[in-house]
Amino acid sequence: MSTVAIIGAGVSGLSMANYLEKNNIEYHLYERRTKDDLKGHGFILPKEGIEYLSQILDIEELYTKGSFLKKYIHYSHNGNIISEKELDNVFVISRSTLIEVLSKNVPADKISYNKTLNLIGFSEDKAEMRFEDGSSLQSDIVIASDGSRSRIRRAIFQDEEMKAVRENEVVNIIENEEIAAQIESNFLKFHHEDGGLTFGVLKLSPTKILWYCQFDTFKYVISENYTPDDIKQFMLDHFGNWNPLVTSIIKGSTYENAHIWRVYELEKLNPFYHNNIAFLGDAAHPLIPFTSQGVTSALKDSYILTQLLLEKKDLQETFEKYEQERKPEIETHIRNGRILLEQFLLPLDQQPKDTLPISYK
Repeated sequence: MSTVAIIGAGVSGLSMANYLEKNNIEYHLYERRTKDDLKGHGFILPKEGIEYLSQILDIEELYTKGSFLKKYIHYSHNGNIISEKELDNVFVISRSTLIEVLSKNVPADKISYNKTLNLIGFSEDKAEMRFEDGSSLQSDIVIASDGSRSRIRRAIFQDEEMKAVRENEVVNIIENEEIAAQIESNFLKFHHEDGGLTFGVLKLSPTKILWYCQFDTFKYVISENYTPDDIKQFMLDHFGNWNPLVTSIIKGSTYENAHIWRVYELEKLNPFYHNNIAFLGDAAHPLIPFTSQGVTSALKDSYILTQLLLEKKDLQETFEKYEQERKPEIETHIRNGRILLEQFLLPLDQQPKDTLPISYK
């Protein structure tokens, strides 16, 4: 079996490593960050994502580390209920926890941290890359799972066009047992009547809440060089007079670990492979956050690519099949995401009343 190098140890890269480990395919995982750098906050996993995770993890253990969501409740910003919908096995978990669980199944000698690629060493015919520390990477197959702004993808597809999406997010976690006690295991989303401004609440545990806001970048701006105080002031300025639950979460939060997600998407999808390199997850197909399908899509990419590698066919044929199987579904999520973005920008009274903030194929 060919050796596989995985570039990037986020959820995509770790998922691929787990599938390869389970199927006894030789691999090594390279990550430019340190082992303890776990930036990011949380994920929503629809039922299908849980099914793929159950193939590589102890799913019962995973269930103890997150929370199932019973209903999606859509509110106006002052707390009037717009609509309610039952959710079918939708799970929420923090990013750091999911990374920790996925990392447990990767042997320590198969993952290297602080390994940043120097793309000057990139070969057009085969991935013979060098790292900034001078060491070289030579592998039969390279899996690029280095995120939506993938350096490998941009080095290969130099004419690609990434555009900023008219929506950014502030994401944070608050640990507050008193506030958490007020929230049932539902997905709560508050929407300003003028559109383009939302606040979402997801309960991770009896003491921990994942919250996020989405804002129209044409109307609302946070400095590129923001500080925790800048984020806090932004939240107070724009959400301070919303429903009391929202206000209590904002005022009770600390902002040292708050994250601003600048959202981008490809104008047009690139091929999902090039020579002996395959792209995985956000590196292949950045999805805007309205889809809630980023993790599930990465898991499906990993599963399908692993199954095709096990067939031991010609590499180009393997990669072609991988793209053929994954691209149609990804294009559906991209279309759905753009529809949900357009709805988000509309005034509340012009939005459909029964929309879920999850893209289903």
